[in-house]
Amino acid sequence: MQKQQSDLDRERQYCELCGKMENLLKCGRCRSSFYCSKDHQKQHWKKHKLSCREADKAQVPKQIPEQAQPQEDDDKAPEKCPQKKCSEQTDSESVPQPGDTGIPGVGDTPGNDGSNNTATPNGQTSLTPLKLAQEYIVPCMNKHGICVVDNFLGTETGLGILDNVKALHKTGRFTDGQLVSQKSDSTKDIRGDKITWIEGKEAGCDKIRFLMSRMDDLIRHCNGKLGNYTINGRTKAMVACYPGRGTGYVRHVDNPNGDGRCVTCIYYLNKDWNAKEHGGLLRIFPEGKAQFADIEPKFDRLLLFWSDRRNPHEVQPAFSTRYAITVWYFDADERARAKEKYLTGAGEKGVKVELGKPSDPS
Repeated sequence: MQKQQSDLDRERQYCELCGKMENLLKCGRCRSSFYCSKDHQKQHWKKHKLSCREADKAQVPKQIPEQAQPQEDDDKAPEKCPQKKCSEQTDSESVPQPGDTGIPGVGDTPGNDGSNNTATPNGQTSLTPLKLAQEYIVPCMNKHGICVVDNFLGTETGLGILDNVKALHKTGRFTDGQLVSQKSDSTKDIRGDKITWIEGKEAGCDKIRFLMSRMDDLIRHCNGKLGNYTINGRTKAMVACYPGRGTGYVRHVDNPNGDGRCVTCIYYLNKDWNAKEHGGLLRIFPEGKAQFADIEPKFDRLLLFWSDRRNPHEVQPAFSTRYAITVWYFDADERARAKEKYLTGAGEKGVKVELGKPSDPS
């Protein structure tokens, strides 16, 4: 029953009202729907109550018969979706525990016991690249098309990468982000980031090179299991800075025309980021779903998603300096077809980098 319940939890991956993916609370009656707040639960109750009642009836009776379930007023939402656990609450499953967002990948990198306690003393995930790839990223990507890994490298390594990026920024190497096909002077109205492309061998980029090697390790361990893709290379790393002042990037698709890119991999470097104050959310609009997914650009967070038309996305206006490093991975067949049809330009995204040998034998 516990495994069955876990599967149900993962099916409902958005707030039923607004589609938010983070900090979700579980409906305490049916335990199969999620909301970002009690207010949204109450607002959605008229639509949710029928399915909620049916799911509640289907639950296995409690093992302690003397604890009868209180009768719910059909016009009111169940009072079991609190921000904090009430002292009189006896059903611990009704209250999400720390890290229980309802979304695989958002604040919920699982251990073998399904808990969120997988960080080492340095802060990074304790899962090996092999386990992280095959037991977590592969099933998450194949089911949702989006996957988030928190505490990817740990605070110390993350700060080292951030130092590399800030040093690059100070050298003036960043230029305005360009569009794949730029036919006007309106680029700044579409994207407001400053970018530079890094191969990893440049002076002062040793930590960025390490990040790229760890990304490669994950993808290599996933290879052959991510959709129907055979990944045989990647782009250089695009280091991007949104300088605040409301800069963002309008809704777009990374690979709308089959240029070979299949997986977008983004690493965030923003310490103490507060989306309410700083903005800068990455909002993804998964194809075929009415809801959207909001991803905060938190420090040491790794985000993966399909690069094609399944995941249109936008960077909402940022009001503080926002750093990220993006790498795109190529599917061998699509990339070959794209070259034949001249769908890819001669820019940095057209530079293929072979995947090297694993740095982690696991």
